[in-house]
Amino acid sequence: MIPNGYLMFEDENFIESSVAKLNALRKSGQFCDVRLQVCGHEMLAHRAVLACCSPYLFEIFNSDSDPHGVSHVKFDDLNPEAVEVLLNYAYTAQLKADKELVKDVYSAAKKLKMDRVKQVCGDYLLSRMDVTSCISYRNFASCMGDARLLNKVDAYIQEHLLQISEEEEFLKLPRLKLEVQTLYYSADHKLLDGNLLDGQAEVFGSDDDHIQFVQKKPPRENGHKQISSSSTGCLSSPNATVQSPKHEWKIVASEKTSNNTYLCLAVLDGIFCVIFLHGRNSPQSSPTSTPKLTKSLSFEMQPDELIEKPMSPMQYARSGLGTAEMNGKLIAAGGYNREECLRTVECYDPHTDHWSFLAPMRTPRARFQMAVLMGQLYVVGGSNGHSDDLSCGEMYDPNIDDWIPVPELRTNRCNAGVCALNGKLYIVGGSDPYGQKGLKNCDVFDPITKSWTSCAPLNIRRHQSAVCELGGYLYIIGGAESWNCLNTVERYNPENNTWSLIAPMNVARRGAGVAVLDGKLFVGGGFDGSHAISCVEMYDPNKNEWKMMGNMTSPRSNAGIATVGNTIYAVGGFDGNEFLNTVEVYNLESNEWSPYTKIFQF
Repeated sequence: MIPNGYLMFEDENFIESSVAKLNALRKSGQFCDVRLQVCGHEMLAHRAVLACCSPYLFEIFNSDSDPHGVSHVKFDDLNPEAVEVLLNYAYTAQLKADKELVKDVYSAAKKLKMDRVKQVCGDYLLSRMDVTSCISYRNFASCMGDARLLNKVDAYIQEHLLQISEEEEFLKLPRLKLEVQTLYYSADHKLLDGNLLDGQAEVFGSDDDHIQFVQKKPPRENGHKQISSSSTGCLSSPNATVQSPKHEWKIVASEKTSNNTYLCLAVLDGIFCVIFLHGRNSPQSSPTSTPKLTKSLSFEMQPDELIEKPMSPMQYARSGLGTAEMNGKLIAAGGYNREECLRTVECYDPHTDHWSFLAPMRTPRARFQMAVLMGQLYVVGGSNGHSDDLSCGEMYDPNIDDWIPVPELRTNRCNAGVCALNGKLYIVGGSDPYGQKGLKNCDVFDPITKSWTSCAPLNIRRHQSAVCELGGYLYIIGGAESWNCLNTVERYNPENNTWSLIAPMNVARRGAGVAVLDGKLFVGGGFDGSHAISCVEMYDPNKNEWKMMGNMTSPRSNAGIATVGNTIYAVGGFDGNEFLNTVEVYNLESNEWSPYTKIFQF
């Protein structure tokens, strides 16, 4: 192209070719000006390349007295194979490590301050964690001082404590047996024996500072919280501030194993150990053999009344993500944040308000949609952050928690709609290879023959449209023809293979989300051509009309919207300033969106 008389040419293969040649120069030792000594192994590299990817090495090279000489850096605590993995990554942007080497790569990345690699290694470890390995993973996360990784391992341990308690790693942990006498502080300022409640009290704990409480249930109006103490702890008040000890003190997980026995995993002054706690029913002095702890412990929690709390956010902010409902859970996969295109997949359980990780996708991808077909989750097309269009697809099998490649699309597709209909998978519209125009293409995948075929094209070119199934029809809603937002809507009839235009939306938008509830379509958020929007509208197929509904609490462009149970969830997206990890839900009765969920008060 020669706009305005200037010659412009972009060589798509130049960067890849140059990177490959630069790495070959490193391996042959040519033009190298860095010598890394790693546990007796010498590795050559180029200072400029390493300085770009490692802030740690950048500081070393920047302080060299002779910037034109050869830098010498020595490491006595890193695995040479792990450092070689990082050198290859620095030159190729590809991280390849055997599963047994991932922890060492993580350690080396931590030393070199390569935070992105450290995060990827941490996510890989989480994806492979099971009940037999979680304790060793926790020890590793604690040793590395990685709070993000540690919190996720602890959440897994809490969820699987009873299964973990049967594993060899658990049986090797130090053990502590405690007897506890429960007391409670009455409304008339007396410290009384919990046994006097005649079984009408329930012990429960606070997440804040591990303060332990006793609640006397009847009469209802006296159900305020009372303070308790134990023979091994100190009396505390609800507003008391517990000073953090020098080493870690934490109740990681607890389970009630009988009427008055509890099993706990805890970190006591930095030591990971098992606690067996037995509650006594009558006052007696504390046994001399019982160690005294500086913190009281929190155990079983009994519900009092429903309260509202902010919904737990995703671990990652995501825009251009894929969402779907599967087995009563909300699945959120891929998408962009400010740093990268994501592979990670998160699963939200509405009953526990908890996010957990599923196995990551094989390919980073964003600007795609996904659908559940025959109990399995399909993703196809999208962008990986480097190429605007992907032709590859993959399928998640919940029985093995893994992704399996599916036959590639016949053409690369980004920003396309994906939906399951009548036992087949449809991909509709999307961007052309240059990302400038929408497509009319509509293709269908048969999971039995594992092949793609074409079906009738759309009436209007579209990309960044919302697509869903309702009443045996396929709907494609809004989007953009080039960059002009559309309010038009088309409906596909699989019986006669035709698309027809139906009533248009009130608001033109691209990057919106859609969900089905009570036999109607709900389309929310998106981009109207100038800014991200929060407005929502509903389509009634019986009346062929759209109606404006309550707005979301936050503008969301390229968010995920899906129905789980009888509730519509909106998750992630871009609000015009930030990539979001927040969640909100729609209440059909009140026609309102809320970022809160109802839980039991303890």
